[in-house]
Amino acid sequence: MKDTLGRSIDYLRISITDRCNLRCEYCMPAGGVPVRPHDEILRYEEIERLALVARSLGFEHFRITGGEPLARRGSAAFIGRFAGRLAGSDVALTTNGVLLAPVAAQLRGAGLGRVNVSLDTLDSAKFARLTRRDLWAEAWAGIEESLAVGFDPVKVNVVLIKGFNDDEIHAFADLTAGRPLHVRFIELMPLGEGTGMPEGFMSADEATATLERSGGLVPLAGAGVPAGAGPAESYRWRGGLGTVGFISALSHMFCDRCNRLRLTADGRLLPCLAGGEHFDLRGPLRDGAGDDQLAAVFRLAVEAKPASHHMADAPAEAGRVRRMSRIGG
Repeated sequence: MKDTLGRSIDYLRISITDRCNLRCEYCMPAGGVPVRPHDEILRYEEIERLALVARSLGFEHFRITGGEPLARRGSAAFIGRFAGRLAGSDVALTTNGVLLAPVAAQLRGAGLGRVNVSLDTLDSAKFARLTRRDLWAEAWAGIEESLAVGFDPVKVNVVLIKGFNDDEIHAFADLTAGRPLHVRFIELMPLGEGTGMPEGFMSADEATATLERSGGLVPLAGAGVPAGAGPAESYRWRGGLGTVGFISALSHMFCDRCNRLRLTADGRLLPCLAGGEHFDLRGPLRDGAGDDQLAAVFRLAVEAKPASHHMADAPAEAGRVRRMSRIGG
């Protein structure tokens, strides 16, 4: 599908829950978010149907997100079934890794190809402070088990936070030396609780310069870039097995290359991560809409994609309303 600016839209990020087992300071308040009634959340079979409608329109890439997707009851079985029904498409999972190790082999055997694990520090004490949960060992076990069962690629998403983990950039890059891990440094976005942390912003350029000063950072292109790299600028660090990437959603906007829509857990289709516009799919779905009617909603969302986001100048309160846990990561 093409939007009004000629961008090819073929990637759907699907949030299956807005609940999470962590309380990261830049994402959620300490008490979590208000719990939605179960009937407001899309059922698994509804998600599958919408994904199949999207695929009929030319969507080829699907990512299961949350909140924390594995925190939803029955999610491992659903993700495995989803990967099977969408066989031939690119299906991936983003998770905080805490619940991943026990189900990694099951998911890999069911056909899930790749995973992204969010991990913002290699220090367990700092992890406990940031997430308000002492679960670093479980998250790291999820990464190790993902490698062991053969997910490829396995990516580690690191949100850059000045004064918190900017002293760990080298340590994260070094993870790629002896393991086929792909570390991606991501700029802190003014969404959710992140709107109250402007002093924590660190640009991708600053992180890149930190490694460049040490030498050994080699730009990659073409075959050297891991699958699903998306907007990341990819590098090899000191000849490692994996790669290092930088995602600069604010300092170097890549909206001109945006190829995605987001489906929230409560059935809203979002043309833009930071935009306020959305299109209801849950209502028509439960009112008996046919696939053609649902496809029409996807077309409306594609046509409504803006030229760019406005996160840098969005009012702080509006940003808090758009919590990442409810947008779909």
